[in-house]
Amino acid sequence: MLTSNKQTYQVVIVGGGAVGLFLGICLQQAGIKCLILEKRSAVRKGSRSLGIHPVSLELFEKLGFANSFVEAGIEITKGHAFANTRKLGTLSFEDCPPPFNYILALPQQKTESLLEQKLCQAESDLLKRRAEVVDIDQLNEHVNITYQVDGQRQTVTADFLVGCDGKHSFVRDKAGICFEGQAYPDTYIMGDFSDNTDFGSDAAIFLCEQGLIESFPLLNNQRRWVVKTDQYIPEVNRTDIEQRVQQRIGHNLRDQSHTMLSSFGVQKLVAKPMVQDRIILAGDAAHVISPIGGQGMNLGWLGAWDLAHSLKAIFEAGQRQSSILDQFKKRRKKATRNAIQRAEMNMRLGRRPRFPALRNGLVSLMLKTPLSQLMAQVFTMRGIERWII
Repeated sequence: MLTSNKQTYQVVIVGGGAVGLFLGICLQQAGIKCLILEKRSAVRKGSRSLGIHPVSLELFEKLGFANSFVEAGIEITKGHAFANTRKLGTLSFEDCPPPFNYILALPQQKTESLLEQKLCQAESDLLKRRAEVVDIDQLNEHVNITYQVDGQRQTVTADFLVGCDGKHSFVRDKAGICFEGQAYPDTYIMGDFSDNTDFGSDAAIFLCEQGLIESFPLLNNQRRWVVKTDQYIPEVNRTDIEQRVQQRIGHNLRDQSHTMLSSFGVQKLVAKPMVQDRIILAGDAAHVISPIGGQGMNLGWLGAWDLAHSLKAIFEAGQRQSSILDQFKKRRKKATRNAIQRAEMNMRLGRRPRFPALRNGLVSLMLKTPLSQLMAQVFTMRGIERWII
């Protein structure tokens, strides 16, 4: 059954995850009438992406809600690097620009819940859940979006449609936009365990001859372990992590409780183009990069901030749509390329080294002043797009 009486919006966002919710907040504060369509009935459970970088916290502060995130998360101010179990040095973020001279660790489920709360404070009907988009019709002056809720269909009209619907984007596929890239050979397993280390709120990276191990603090005295594997393990169990951590660094996880286990491969994929007339892609719908380094969600937020200001210029200042969006595409292409290069650097450091002594010496050098200050900037996403800093 198709309901008539179309509602009209300046922007319709498909996908109410971390990037879609953040974009909705940006548009809301810019005075742009928008609607978010999300097929899930509630925030997706699970810790998933953890790291919120300073560049994102600065945007949160401009929007007036950084404090609620900082109060909920863990401030990581240091990361220790080891060659197997031999300490190479410590990278400190404390000399980075205040007040956000740290990386904030917060499970993605909590991140999305906080974003949804902020979004719905002023307009509770801006987010429509259980709304699955089933058709898109792009015309010269607008886009028609048809969605389904509980078997009932509704069509809305928007000046622009933004796909924030993830790696397997319906919007991107419907628009016929290519998703170009490749898979890396790298594979990993990870799990969240109760913390029996002495690291506290610090992160730790172990550059082992058998492959990388990463360890990050979580809420409720939990710690995430990410372990590089020789091949993809489709059904990971806790012994897959326990044995590798024990063998590589001699740390025992066998008596610790766990809340999450997963495995993943790594890809780099970029939508070409990210803008097609009145359809725009953001977040994982626009680009997928290696999660090693924790840049993906933050890159999506930076893009959403950029897009909101670009759309505001189009709607309020009457500037030409094509020229504004062309500049937006150029900035997103540059930022994505920079993030991909940094993620690839992180992965290369974590692979089985042909010359371990050379790799370890290079890392030790990187952790010494003044290079350590530069590396702290790199690992906190400074300079990804200088126009925003």
